[in-house]
Amino acid sequence: MLSDSFLCLPCVWWNGCPRGRTVVCARLSDSLCDVKLQEFQAKKLFESGGIPVPRGMTAGTAVEAASAALQLGTDRVVVKAQVLVGGRGKAGGIKVVLVPKAREAAESLLGKPLKGFMVNTVLIEPALSIAQEIYLSVTLDRARHRAVVMASGAGGVDIEELAVKSPEKIVTAHADPAVGLRGFQARQLAYDMVATAGLDWAEDRISAFAGIVLKLYDVYLRYDCSLAEINPLVVTADGKLIAADGKVDVDDNATFRQPQLVAQADRRHEDPDEIKAKEAGLSYIRLDGSIGCVVNGAGLAMATLDLVKHYGGNPANFLDIGGSSNPAKVTAAMQILSGNASVKAILFNIFGGITRCDDVARGLLEALSRTEVKIPLVIRLTGTNEAAARELLSAAGMKAHTQMDDAVKEAVAAAERR
Repeated sequence: MLSDSFLCLPCVWWNGCPRGRTVVCARLSDSLCDVKLQEFQAKKLFESGGIPVPRGMTAGTAVEAASAALQLGTDRVVVKAQVLVGGRGKAGGIKVVLVPKAREAAESLLGKPLKGFMVNTVLIEPALSIAQEIYLSVTLDRARHRAVVMASGAGGVDIEELAVKSPEKIVTAHADPAVGLRGFQARQLAYDMVATAGLDWAEDRISAFAGIVLKLYDVYLRYDCSLAEINPLVVTADGKLIAADGKVDVDDNATFRQPQLVAQADRRHEDPDEIKAKEAGLSYIRLDGSIGCVVNGAGLAMATLDLVKHYGGNPANFLDIGGSSNPAKVTAAMQILSGNASVKAILFNIFGGITRCDDVARGLLEALSRTEVKIPLVIRLTGTNEAAARELLSAAGMKAHTQMDDAVKEAVAAAERR
């Protein structure tokens, strides 16, 4: 059965965690900050690693799409919206049409929103004759500190839902950090998947699948991925294995080694506030509540979100300023939150360990002198030099709580009054 650590990957929905948590998973901040590639970009990486992919062409206009469809030399094509969101097929973002209808299909997608994301590009590929669909991915099992390969004969479905309802249909293999994923592990994964899914595969297909597993693992390592996923990996009517879809997330901590992939990232599909926060050195994730949270440290941030929910409020964000009292960071945090119309109150929750509370207080006061905050601001400061911090705030006509519960209750009440 899947471990908690990678059930959260590639996606966990707010208030929809399969483990029943009331707030976003603590590891979500890592996965959402990663550089995400479009399907056509992921397939280029797969192809460079020797993984079979359909011949495809991208188009930014309906005319380009019609021309691409003709160049593919097939009767039917798939027109696929290129947006960084799952469930495109169910949302109408993937259309299988005859070549003469490719222009019409592209016109129905380009320049229109799909699940909240604007479609600027479509991918045109030959329609495959699909006999079977397989799920295959490599991601990080944080609990075991190593990469894990996941496979299932039930491809083409949401892996998170499958993991909850039918975990026995997912088989895994862990790679040793010292020696990587071995050939025998890839073959055993193939045998396990075939047995679990009841597939009738000959040895040549087992070998072909094992080869793709090893190649996907190589792509995962070479490009510093946090996720390399093929869903579905299809078996065509003539027995070929082809990556019909692809998803690649590049670990944000390794982007200095992958500048060519960072340059490919489509920032138009990212939250502008998340981009601004990243540029300021902040860890920020927008949520759908009304209480803006500014916290130092990811663990305290998660505890703050939990407590806000406990007392009947809804957090508007995850925002970790880290261990810094840099006024520029605090200013950026305040600007992001005060510019969000959904935020009705701001909760500033600081626990001073190595970070000194008086330094944080000075940073906060300087930030407030630069940014006008018109909504209630509730402050909790405790830890190193907290007495000095409260004196600084008091001199400016502000108070600071020492107990987190008291501050959270006040912030929830303030948000409800607005």
